[in-house]
Amino acid sequence: MLPITPDTLIYAVCALAYLGLAYWFWPGQSGCCRTDWLPRVLPVFPLLLHLYLLNDGVFGGGGVRLGFSTSISAVAALTVLTYAGAAWRYHLGGVQGFVLAFAGLAVVIEAISPLPQPAAHSAMPVFKLHLAMAFSAYSLFTIAALHAGLIALAQKHLHKAVPPTLVVGLPPLLTLEKFLFRMIQIGFLLLSLTLLTGVLFSEEIFGKAMPFNHKTVFGIASWLIYGALLLGRQVYGWRGRTAIYWTLSGFASLVLAYVGVKFVLEVLLGR
Repeated sequence: MLPITPDTLIYAVCALAYLGLAYWFWPGQSGCCRTDWLPRVLPVFPLLLHLYLLNDGVFGGGGVRLGFSTSISAVAALTVLTYAGAAWRYHLGGVQGFVLAFAGLAVVIEAISPLPQPAAHSAMPVFKLHLAMAFSAYSLFTIAALHAGLIALAQKHLHKAVPPTLVVGLPPLLTLEKFLFRMIQIGFLLLSLTLLTGVLFSEEIFGKAMPFNHKTVFGIASWLIYGALLLGRQVYGWRGRTAIYWTLSGFASLVLAYVGVKFVLEVLLGR
């Protein structure tokens, strides 16, 4: 059982606020189809609590502490932040339910997980720049993967006489697809910068530009997959199932590059 501290209460309030808003935004619920200012503003309040907790968890103990729980939490917070901004331009009501549910679960995971040790060399500016690029790319590709899944779901029920409520409450397919490729384009740029800063960081610390390990292999693989998808979109007009498969493949490779390995080492192996 977690000890009752001020931070524990903030974790609880933040998670409950996220999950409550997720239910309100869920397709078919009252907040899903609202287009006024209220659904655009409400997610900001738990997000501010989340950023406070994340700052304390990652930077509060000297150096940068990045483990499985804080990494998932950081990606979730940046994903909510991206949607909070995009909601002023796009109608994404039903989609926000999924994003807020993910953020609520991420806060719970962070609250119940032990704090990781500070990362080596984490005070270096190039390392902090590398992390900022990496987590921004992760959050954008998380959004892209979510949209790819929702597009697949919508296409599956597109021609049914009475589609399920989950599909009816989603934005139009063209909106989902447009937002999908916008996130991939920006994410690809950030991933490119992540790999570049990773080379600079590795060369400064270890004396070699790119060590051969799982992060390098899966990071480059995801970069190649997303690059091929954008090229195929530009040259051949790829969309629909082709875009979905490539998006999810790139995301799977990106997860294996970092978060998946962290999960195996910290959660399954306890290291």
